[in-house]
Amino acid sequence: MNQLFVDLHCDTLLTMQQENCTLENAPGHISLDRLTDNGALLQCFAAFIPTHDCAEGFGIRENAWDFFLHQAERFASMCAQCGDRLAPVKRMADLERNRAAGKVSALLTVEDGVGVEGELSRLKIMYELGVRLITLTWNYENCFGYPNSPDPALHAKGLKDFGFEALEEMARLGIAADVSHLSEGGFWDVARASKKPFVASHSCARALCGHSRNLTDAQLRALGDAGGVCGVNFYSKFLRENAGHTENADILRHMAYIADHAGIEAVALGSDFDGIECTLEMENYGGLPRLGEQIADRFGYDAAEKICSGNALRVLRDVIG
Repeated sequence: MNQLFVDLHCDTLLTMQQENCTLENAPGHISLDRLTDNGALLQCFAAFIPTHDCAEGFGIRENAWDFFLHQAERFASMCAQCGDRLAPVKRMADLERNRAAGKVSALLTVEDGVGVEGELSRLKIMYELGVRLITLTWNYENCFGYPNSPDPALHAKGLKDFGFEALEEMARLGIAADVSHLSEGGFWDVARASKKPFVASHSCARALCGHSRNLTDAQLRALGDAGGVCGVNFYSKFLRENAGHTENADILRHMAYIADHAGIEAVALGSDFDGIECTLEMENYGGLPRLGEQIADRFGYDAAEKICSGNALRVLRDVIG
């Protein structure tokens, strides 16, 4: 039986901007054909907000809020252009309608809440534009809090006062909080304060690979206890020390470890497609069916269904309704 896939994170919107292309002819890991031909049920498209030297590297001069608004427009245009095969999701009922119509569902997320700039009203605007998940920080401090860091003192920094206010407003609106990229102190603040399940949309297990972006055993247990999920990242640097190539076995190893420490219900997919700089055994989205088979071989079909789609869908139902 073929698996259906829910992927919690990709950077394809930025690729489309940088390459001046559409989803139909996107040259990276994800394209419309690759989604529709390989079991995609729901793809989360991140509006990544480059700032500081990252923005300079991409040649982006807009302020963070305006850049987000333009990425949201790009997402809407993409959905309209691909409307015969892909449609947006704002509530989970939309996904069921899309599935019945034979369409892939697309969900808009934000990577780095920097554009909010301490204004709660902007969260409502994001929600109205379709955002249903926000990765609170990227690699820089913002109004929510602090990013992960190899420096223990910086990694211990938590949410700012506004970050706590924002968490409450996000829960009220129906926007999931994403702790990937967040400091460990921020993670624990989210774990204590969040009224809804939260996610690490594209992270791995730190015991297997020591990057500060990865989650400790204690964090994994807390995430599982909160009913959240960890979307396993396919980037080699988060899977194995000093690796420049991702084998499917690396991904399966992290899935098994997360299942052992957080529960099988906490394991999901967070590919980071079009945002990772390594070669992949699976090459691109077209390799997911083979990975799905390997997940089923290792964990059994029922558990594979949870990992490939069910766990992420449960969290989204709990948060966005």
